Amino acid sequence: MSVEASVVRVGGPVIVGAGLAGLMTAIELSPIPCIVLSAGPVTTGTSTGWAQGGVAAAVGPDDSADLHTADTLAAGVALCELDAVERITRAAPAAIERMAEVGTRFDRNPDGSYILGLEGAHSRRRIVHARGDMTGAELLRSCVEKARSLPSVSLWDNAWGSEVLVSDGRVVGLRVELGGESSFDKLLDASGPGRNRTGGRSVIVETDRVVLATGGIGGLFQHTTNPLSSRGGGLALAARAGAVLRDVEMVQFHPTALDVGIDPMPLVSEAVRGEGAILVDENGDRVIENPLSARDVVSRAEWAALQKGHQVFLDARVRPGERFASRFPGIFEILHDADIDPLFDLLPVRPAAHYHMGGVLVDAAGRTTLEGLYAVGEVASTGLHGANRLASNSLLEAIVCARWVAADLSLGRAGKPLAKPVVTHTVSVADARTETPKADVDAVRAIMSRACGVLRDDAGLRSALDDLRDHIDTDEGLVGYMLASCALQRRESRGGHTRTDYAQLDPVAEHTLIDLADVLDPV
Repeated sequence: MSVEASVVRVGGPVIVGAGLAGLMTAIELSPIPCIVLSAGPVTTGTSTGWAQGGVAAAVGPDDSADLHTADTLAAGVALCELDAVERITRAAPAAIERMAEVGTRFDRNPDGSYILGLEGAHSRRRIVHARGDMTGAELLRSCVEKARSLPSVSLWDNAWGSEVLVSDGRVVGLRVELGGESSFDKLLDASGPGRNRTGGRSVIVETDRVVLATGGIGGLFQHTTNPLSSRGGGLALAARAGAVLRDVEMVQFHPTALDVGIDPMPLVSEAVRGEGAILVDENGDRVIENPLSARDVVSRAEWAALQKGHQVFLDARVRPGERFASRFPGIFEILHDADIDPLFDLLPVRPAAHYHMGGVLVDAAGRTTLEGLYAVGEVASTGLHGANRLASNSLLEAIVCARWVAADLSLGRAGKPLAKPVVTHTVSVADARTETPKADVDAVRAIMSRACGVLRDDAGLRSALDDLRDHIDTDEGLVGYMLASCALQRRESRGGHTRTDYAQLDPVAEHTLIDLADVLDPV
């Protein structure tokens, strides 16, 4: 079955994703016009708005970029790219000031200096936060307001990329699906061409520059702190277009997801442990001596306790104790809704998929291996995170790298960009399935959780590959298959990737690379 799709000519890049990375790319591009696609209403469905901890930056009097670099490298277990780490950590203080310029209201002391938090594997207090534990929401608020104020930024809500169009090895456009009431309705009559079976419309956007800012993959797992829509759509777009992905097997499981039967699981920020909370079992015995160890270390300790039949709790009764509600108002509200009082009750927690260190391979300017295709934020593999992301480096990466992506996008472009998108004609395209059936999503989540979680082994990964072949035509199935393939290839334990059958750490750290050809024609 085919439908008519409107062809839209634009003079600037199309950014897929309206979280911190996508919006900051658009802001930094100004006055060059661009389009930003948001799969739902702008400000919803993005991991940015859920981020609690803050932005890591060496702005304290006892801190330095060198110390920040050292902590990042240690957490990344020799898989970080030194140049990327140094460039990003050195740019961190300026990134904080840039966000303040955009309108982010960070928490400050009476003298105007930043209030700094401490998180796992950091040697100094360097976590700049906002509204206590609602840093992500504040960053998103300021970015949305700034983007909406710029005439160069066109925000399309209820719009998502379904195919990167390629000709002669370079990007020539993006197929976009529109659902519900989209901002694009002012250009397309709601009853006009391109109406598909879901009630949406297909649009072919002609552009030579597409930026993926689609976030992570946590929604592929049954226990996750991410929006359930975070299922690797950007990775699938990149892979099907021909781009190379790197270290897809590297998934960070956050050790303190609140285990109260909610999907996705509410996060209890690492900053709570930074203020003195400890991890204990039902007997009050410590699960790990240093609760501020790197996240992979803490998650494995918790998993070991769970496998032995224990329960795991975060004990915040003494520290932060009475300061909990004022320091972590957002988490306190979540706990209140779950009928938990952190001053008197233990907080039930468990590891949950939280962040993807792997992603689309990019260079320092965010360029992928496909000409005209860029990636920024969690979907990108910049080399900053290695095998295990250092806490609060993710928001930092999004801010810093967005500026570099925007700078490269603006270079060497001849001609004056169009101020507004223009509908030129219509073409016939295949009808799009705009959403993976829930049964398929649930099946993939079960497979991934069974075989690709905190602990992995050869038999489980091979079984996962067999099962995922039935779902390979879906984005979720494809990304899951690529992750399991890379996990099978990495015969060692490193950071977020732990093999029970290969517990050792290889003496030489190597990246894993994969593209669509590896999936369709495996060796």
